[in-house]
Amino acid sequence: MSFLPYNNPPVDLGNDTVNCSGQGGWHPDTGALDANDSDKQVQLAIENVDVVLKAAGLRGWDDVYLLRSYHCDIRTSWAPTAEALKRRIPGHRPVWTAVAVPHLAFPGMLIELKVEAKRQE
Repeated sequence: MSFLPYNNPPVDLGNDTVNCSGQGGWHPDTGALDANDSDKQVQLAIENVDVVLKAAGLRGWDDVYLLRSYHCDIRTSWAPTAEALKRRIPGHRPVWTAVAVPHLAFPGMLIELKVEAKRQE
């Protein structure tokens, strides 16, 4: 995202495949996180992935084939993540690994989504 000048969110791996750096539930312009609202962070993380993929010329979540989600409290954030993805991409199920972690890169960060996507014809 624009507030991380040292980070390149999408990397084109060739063969119409893009690797997207981990996206958190931060505001896309300011980087602000609401540490008290995991549902909001889930929604923003999903939106941030979509923005990065579309900027790379993909359709967004419809082109995702691999998802890794990292959760500080998987008991409270996994189900909302699954439900949000069902709404966002009904009928499309990427390979998904969910991992519980003690903390993430930034204070207050509760979830991170890391995806790989391939442009569909």
